[in-house]
Amino acid sequence: MSEASHSAAWAPDSWRSCTVAQIPAYRNASDSNAVMDALARLPPLVTSWEIEALREQIALAQNGKAFILQGGDCAETFADCNSAAIVTKLKILLQMSVAIISGIKLPVVRVGRIAGQYAKPRSADTEVRNGVSLPSYRGDIINRNAYTAEDREPDPHLMLRAYERSALTLNFIRALIDGGFADLHHPENWDLDWVRHSPLADEYRRMVQTVADGLDFFESLTGKSIDQARRVDFYTAHEGLHLPYEQAQTRFLAHRQKWYDLTTHFPWIGARTSQPGSAHIEFFRGIANPVGIKLGVDMNPDWLRSILRSLNPANEPGRLTLIHRLGASRIRSLLPPLIETVQKAGVRVLWVCDPMHGNTETASNGMKTRRFDNILDELAGAFEVHRDCGTWLGGVHLELTGEHVTECTGGARGLTDADLHRDYRSQVDPRLNYEQAMEVAMRIAGHGRQRARR
Repeated sequence: MSEASHSAAWAPDSWRSCTVAQIPAYRNASDSNAVMDALARLPPLVTSWEIEALREQIALAQNGKAFILQGGDCAETFADCNSAAIVTKLKILLQMSVAIISGIKLPVVRVGRIAGQYAKPRSADTEVRNGVSLPSYRGDIINRNAYTAEDREPDPHLMLRAYERSALTLNFIRALIDGGFADLHHPENWDLDWVRHSPLADEYRRMVQTVADGLDFFESLTGKSIDQARRVDFYTAHEGLHLPYEQAQTRFLAHRQKWYDLTTHFPWIGARTSQPGSAHIEFFRGIANPVGIKLGVDMNPDWLRSILRSLNPANEPGRLTLIHRLGASRIRSLLPPLIETVQKAGVRVLWVCDPMHGNTETASNGMKTRRFDNILDELAGAFEVHRDCGTWLGGVHLELTGEHVTECTGGARGLTDADLHRDYRSQVDPRLNYEQAMEVAMRIAGHGRQRARR
């Protein structure tokens, strides 16, 4: 489909006439159509008013009045849909937000890579083990990780399983938040075991006390509870990769006169599927959700201008988030031209740094990892470049877990390549563990304090 064709009528399935990538075909078309019909009849996972509330928060972040904290698993698994795993994911984002608030002195909007992050793009369609070639594992929504021909065959019924697991996860998250789990008045009650091992322990404890004292002061001054004033403070996000699933839950809401993808509040397009005229660009241009798009090292000004025209032609506030993932060694050279392109186009966007994906490498023992120093360096580079260009870095996008996994090297405990095997759980990409994620949050707080002093 040419760029001119983007002005044509849009429908939830118009993406099928475009160049399709990273979406495997199902053997039985009638079976997959039946599954999509079933999904279309099920209740939506999120609501349009939640989506519009997030759009307003993103618009604030675009104007330097909020900060977006987006984080969670590289790829969720159905097995992770249990209360303990969900609690730790929510807890780490809440704890990180406390640290960030203490430094930037702005509201932090929490967006979890959760309740739908079941599909992953792959660099190759197949993999070979012991001379046997099978389709690549593409996430629990598409096929299974076990290395058998039956398990690796794309199964449309897994979309129903993904919907069910997402609904269960969302239900538990909402219950936790409504029940007071997210109460920032008492962050000292959250599990802070990591601080005993961190050189930043004393600083974090001071941050906790500062936030708690500030909340008490505000409430004594206004006579209002902050928690009662902000009931919706956690949103979900996932890569909108598997378009059959996204299409099935996309609905036209007559009272808003818009189409919404109701699988999530905030879907994004990955770097592998963002080419002009692609199926993913076509699908995303028609939905009213705020959307994100990953900018990788191959992104150039012409490509970026095409994205801006396709995804935000009306220049709507809160609509478009650009998530750059360029790598520590290249961010200072590659990011300025992209910022200049957006500035010249006059398009309002939210700039977010993903310091994870551009820093993936193979360790000396052959395991995939990311070095914590490189993650911190890319984050620092992002703050530097945006400051020099006169733009606002309004968020961070991280792959992380609330567990003490050993997937990224470095950090307070000085993990090395030899430590990776101890507790490496990710089925796809390495994640920051509990204390590494907290250290990142505290570094963001430090950048915020430096910016305030200028």
